[in-house]
Amino acid sequence: MKVNGTPYRSLWWNDETQKLEIIDQRWLPHDFVTQSVDTMEEFADAIVEMRVRGAPLIGATAAYGMALQMKLDPSDDAMEKAWEYLHDTRPTAINLRWALNRARSHLQPLPESERAAAALKLAHEIADEDVEINRAIGRHGLEIIKAIAAKKPKGEPVNILTHCNAGWLATVDWGTATSPMYHAHEAGIPIHVWVDETRPRNQGALTAWELNSHGIPHTYVTDNAGGHLMQHGQVDMVITGTDRTTRRGDVCNKIGTYLKALAARDNNVPFYVALPSPTIDWTVSDGVAEIPIEDRKEREITHIWGRNDAGKLAEVQVTPDGTPGGNPAFDVTPARLITGLITERGVVDAEETAMLEMFPEFRAAS
Repeated sequence: MKVNGTPYRSLWWNDETQKLEIIDQRWLPHDFVTQSVDTMEEFADAIVEMRVRGAPLIGATAAYGMALQMKLDPSDDAMEKAWEYLHDTRPTAINLRWALNRARSHLQPLPESERAAAALKLAHEIADEDVEINRAIGRHGLEIIKAIAAKKPKGEPVNILTHCNAGWLATVDWGTATSPMYHAHEAGIPIHVWVDETRPRNQGALTAWELNSHGIPHTYVTDNAGGHLMQHGQVDMVITGTDRTTRRGDVCNKIGTYLKALAARDNNVPFYVALPSPTIDWTVSDGVAEIPIEDRKEREITHIWGRNDAGKLAEVQVTPDGTPGGNPAFDVTPARLITGLITERGVVDAEETAMLEMFPEFRAAS
């Protein structure tokens, strides 16, 4: 997508320096900062500290991390250590493990002399595949938006609520939940997006930054406003992303997603989840019982970053001294609350049989 008119991906390979370049998303929406990532420690830190964030982007970043390790040391032992080191950075997003497993399976049969080049080529492929997957998600989601628009008075926008940032910043390009929005905007369908702030990292501000850059009407609202908006008929549909989806359709996403799904069900608002197929964990059935939920630093809860009246970025404390902060980063939305999963192959019910019919190659894994 574009930043100040210039096309960007959220990560890209610099052929001159032979380094990976990323957007350091910690400084958005106030400052646009890019940086190179050139050591295994920097790769791990970029993921842990959320310089890169979003399941698909984390997976692509990890693939480039494996490529760096194969350049440094292509041995089997180094490969396994790199797999463990990168895998331990974020426990919830399944794309991380998917990308690392794909790299390991691809590289293990090769002689050590070929591994560095093969690993870099594979990382490029994973990044390019993510772009096309998300483009396809947008096309399928567009059809849902078109159907809703057809039932509204001419010129009245389709009101979409989204939670967290499942935009192009969370993928390599296009985004998952935002891809249908971008496609609708390009097709001339009027839309308006309710953007949840998404505490504690305020990732909704990233979505707002994206939408603002592309001229899409939107409003930034508190996390707890969604139910109220639905009760008053101001939400036509909800689209979120996901960090891991079980084989029976349970969805693990940013904390607060479950509450949006409950409010949507109570108000008969369709609740969709946009996901690339690598985000489906076919080895897991019960999301609540089986998906590990990351507990992040309590300082993310007790303190907040923002721009002050002097135009400077500053961190302030929002809690009393001595009050601890609990920070589960994700929750699980049961399949029964989900209207449909928007994948690169089409829209499917959040149900195991339907999902396997759409992705039959994974029957053995389930």
